[in-house]
Amino acid sequence: MPHAIGNIPKRDSYRTVVVGAGPAGVLAALRAASAGPVLLVDASPLPRHKSCGGMIHALSERVLARHGLRIGPAIREPERVRFRFLDWDAGVTKPCSLAFHNVDRDEFDLLLLDALPTSVEVVAPCPAVTVQQDDEGCTVLLEADGRRAEVRCALVIGADGARSAVREAIAGRTKPYVTLQDTVELRGPLEPFFDCIYSSRIGAGHAYSYLVPKDGHALVGSVFYPGTRRPREQHESVLAELRARMRALGESVAREASAAAFVRGPQDVLAGAGRVLLAGEAGGFLSPTSGEGISYALRTGEAAGLAATRDPDEALDAYRRDLRPLVRQIRFKLAVLPAMESATGRALARALPAPVVSAVTRYL
Repeated sequence: MPHAIGNIPKRDSYRTVVVGAGPAGVLAALRAASAGPVLLVDASPLPRHKSCGGMIHALSERVLARHGLRIGPAIREPERVRFRFLDWDAGVTKPCSLAFHNVDRDEFDLLLLDALPTSVEVVAPCPAVTVQQDDEGCTVLLEADGRRAEVRCALVIGADGARSAVREAIAGRTKPYVTLQDTVELRGPLEPFFDCIYSSRIGAGHAYSYLVPKDGHALVGSVFYPGTRRPREQHESVLAELRARMRALGESVAREASAAAFVRGPQDVLAGAGRVLLAGEAGGFLSPTSGEGISYALRTGEAAGLAATRDPDEALDAYRRDLRPLVRQIRFKLAVLPAMESATGRALARALPAPVVSAVTRYL
């Protein structure tokens, strides 16, 4: 990996500390670097691994293009997949025109990390324990190389995901969705679709499942509401049903658990407080209707990094102004989410012609 990764911070003060080396954190560090020294830390060893279907939206590609980044090295077979809605309750399948590039998420994150300038210091594994603010700036408490260390900075950008320690420090703990994802062997070809599966029969707490073919395997994931009991048993039910319907699906070779931001109201979307900015899932920035998060991570990371180049006392206000269109979009999706999840909404989706469902999906 071209970018050097340290075990402990080399300095005790920085202009900006970015917590989380995913798409939001890397884009934030990339933009913030023009204003002074940046420390980028991540709780996991790098290159990082992220449980994710790996779907790259056109919005994401436009953000990356602004920085001269191309996703070609991360693309896997099939190169493009179309969204398809599967309602198992009614036996309805609705293919849509909405398409995504199909990437290996680990390779995608590595591609971003390698784009950082050498002026960004990267330290991992190095969890952020907490953040404190005072009149002069912020103190970030880190666990580095088996010991704790404090670094000072003018600004902190929390991009550390659904279980964000930075968000917890300024706004308290949040409860995320629980996700399970299996990597499944393929015994034959699958159609090039990103399947989103709904079924009331799986169990209480099951939100939806998804399936996407990727380089001779398939990723099968299930998303569960906070507090769901026995999610593994419910996920096994999804796998059993899929294997009965799709004979190409073989045995699971890996399983991983993760979390996703649970965004159910405007109160769940938070740009930050004081000299702390939140980007990506740490701030609740993802689509509450589809769960798509990479484009939101890239856009909010870019905006947070740009805000960090301003006077530290003005950064949060500038960030909020920049985010207004995106926040309006999330609020619109929150407004339609109850209807989508209702029996009436599901019945309407089943009844509407596929071209109409396709058109509506583009806004979700």
